[in-house]
Amino acid sequence: MTPENLLAFNAVLIVSILSPGAAFLMAVRTSIANGRRAGVSTGLGLGIMASLWTLAALLGMDALFVFFPWAFAALKIGGAVYLIYLGIKTWRGAATPLGSAPKAQGRAFIDGFLVNLGNPKSVLFAAAVLVVIFPPDLTLAEIAFVTLNHLVLEILFYTACAFILTAPVARARFLRAKPLIDRSAAVLLGGLGIKLLLQR
Repeated sequence: MTPENLLAFNAVLIVSILSPGAAFLMAVRTSIANGRRAGVSTGLGLGIMASLWTLAALLGMDALFVFFPWAFAALKIGGAVYLIYLGIKTWRGAATPLGSAPKAQGRAFIDGFLVNLGNPKSVLFAAAVLVVIFPPDLTLAEIAFVTLNHLVLEILFYTACAFILTAPVARARFLRAKPLIDRSAAVLLGGLGIKLLLQR
């Protein structure tokens, strides 16, 4: 593995993190709606699961999905159902004012972890990227380093989001637009869940 391999992986990873999706949406909404600690905890959950998918891809778990398509289907259906559930829950709470109590850090972490756990396509994406970027003969130490590198980037990104989005100005703007933002988020989450169900 060369420094160029790692730089290429990091560039692709940053673009992937920034692309609109359930993980980014959950991190943004949790940070603004539930506070900085909840936002950081959600990011930690998202980052740990995303880096575990990278580890799985480096260890060849994508081959497991090829040989056992039912395992992929089960994860996909479970993830889709969870995203649809989050969408419905967000829609129902759109008109409800935010409470004064922030979301528990443990709950925020689990929500983030489950959102990325429910996206088995992440391991297939990671596998495709890793095959192109890294040589096939990575040592266990190099695999551990790439996985840790992924985790650190995810945590840094979501922590920065939590600090930026919990600024008083950002929070005040969110509170004014909460019903519209929540309903838009609900449609996106539900739509992503339905898309995941329908994709082959």
